Amino acid sequence: MARYAGHVQIVTTAFNGERRGVAVTAACSVSDAPPTVLVCLNHNNEKNKIFFDSGVFALNSLAAHHQPLSHAFSGLEKLTMDERFAKAEWDVLATGAPALKDAVATYDCRIAQMIPYTTHTILIGEVASLRLGGQDAALVYMDRAYHSL
Repeated sequence: MARYAGHVQIVTTAFNGERRGVAVTAACSVSDAPPTVLVCLNHNNEKNKIFFDSGVFALNSLAAHHQPLSHAFSGLEKLTMDERFAKAEWDVLATGAPALKDAVATYDCRIAQMIPYTTHTILIGEVASLRLGGQDAALVYMDRAYHSL
């Protein structure tokens, strides 16, 4: 799967006063009517349960300059969630999920369906709100390295 290039995104949620964010490449559009996206999350990670409980997520598409932020949210730096979120500016749109203020695009979603499959759960989200940022070069991950496009 390392050869499968993907746009790097940070998927976020909030529930009962707790926030969580994870850097992912397993995300894509599903439909434009209604606007729908999906993201795949490892359900073997107990910390991801918050996504399933909250019923909402924001898919924040990253630009090339967000590489350090992606690295922080990858978990490799062993930062707390508060330390990760402190590395950027966030607000909320319609659902209350954290939205990256300078993302290329933020798709703020309500979960319409969850489909468990092997190690992951596919979250299908109907877009409740959308914010478009600048047209910066996209951050892409392939061959275990970052690239820009």
